[in-house]
Amino acid sequence: MFFRWTADRETGQKRKMLTGLAIGVSFLAAFPALAGGIAGFDVTENRLVLRFDAPVDGASAIVLDQPRRIALDIDGAQVSAGRLPLKDGAGLLDGVRQGQFSSQTARVVLDLKAPAILSAAEFSPDRRTLTVLLSDADTARFNAAIGQGRSPIAPPARMVQAKADTGIVPLIDFARPPRKMHSITVPIPAPAKGMRLPRIYGPNDASRPLVVIDAGHGGHDPGAINQKASRQEKELTLSIAKSIRDELVASGRVRVALTREDDRFLVLQERYGIARKMNADLFISVHADAAEDTDARGATVYTLSETASDREAARLAARENKADIINGVNLGRQSGDVSSILIDLTQRETMNLSANFARLLQREASPYIPFRSAYHRFASLMVLKAPDMPSVLFETGYISNDEDAGMLASREGQLRIARGVAKAIDVHFARRIALK
Repeated sequence: MFFRWTADRETGQKRKMLTGLAIGVSFLAAFPALAGGIAGFDVTENRLVLRFDAPVDGASAIVLDQPRRIALDIDGAQVSAGRLPLKDGAGLLDGVRQGQFSSQTARVVLDLKAPAILSAAEFSPDRRTLTVLLSDADTARFNAAIGQGRSPIAPPARMVQAKADTGIVPLIDFARPPRKMHSITVPIPAPAKGMRLPRIYGPNDASRPLVVIDAGHGGHDPGAINQKASRQEKELTLSIAKSIRDELVASGRVRVALTREDDRFLVLQERYGIARKMNADLFISVHADAAEDTDARGATVYTLSETASDREAARLAARENKADIINGVNLGRQSGDVSSILIDLTQRETMNLSANFARLLQREASPYIPFRSAYHRFASLMVLKAPDMPSVLFETGYISNDEDAGMLASREGQLRIARGVAKAIDVHFARRIALK
């Protein structure tokens, strides 16, 4: 009886505790944790500033159609009483609505006059203000944004977790990522005699990251050729490089330089040597692939490895690394010692950063251009042998394929490539800042 009574008493106590816990949970559910109420907003042309009376947790955006609108879901926020009035001169905005999406998420709906997307978004450091910028978009870009689904809007950089590296890029001023110091100094190849370092485009602020875009081939080296369409790789890569530059400059977040802006020849060492001389934070060499199989198409991203990932990568490396040879004379020859140092000092960190950017590039650009199923390959490409700078060689498509060649030569195709590259660069530096 004693043990039975004790067990019954403990059971009763447990029941009371569970009952009390259930009541407590119900009470907390009825009164959610402190959340930021939407205190108001300001609209100036295509810029919207939402204000909250307490810090919020974060946000995400989703583009919707029929009718055209963008929904901003604010985590840890509550709607304000009444309808938010829309001010005059709202640019692309036709109206602003609000509603409680869930107990802890407020939704602000931006009704659009025409197809538009969020080009940038930023929380204030105290998370009491959210600023978003709208930009107009053609139908294809608007539909691509719809297909992308929900995009997270990162909270201030100090709160971003390493895994939160997708979505709309913050408006925060990008700072240059930290550089790892090494005990051995690797020689930086000097530009050709009489050659000046290229112009830097974008903000006049040395603290912003510098991206160097290298248009492959040039001068007496045409690269791959599509005889049927009378197109040369060197011409396509220069046009694409300029489109990427213009897209990045328009964002205002990074500085940009081109290794060449006209039809000139550069040896491979000069290409990455220029980028290193300028202390670049990212190097992208733009190319167009070729194959005997004219059905082969799609983009590929190459990163450095001493061992080629497959035969195709090995063939490409052999072909591209011969670009310096004219009439049997190797203009880009370097000593074996320096070459081995470059490989040895290509730190795992740098190679990992390059590989991570390759994956970002495919993820962010795939809504705009097709990629091969095996989109990431490795090869011992001379142009990627900078030991202290993330570098990729971007084969934007196959010039030997008529459909790819037409896309690469068209203004629309070049813009699509540029947008995809720009998005990947934005996410890359946002991630680097978050991990500082």
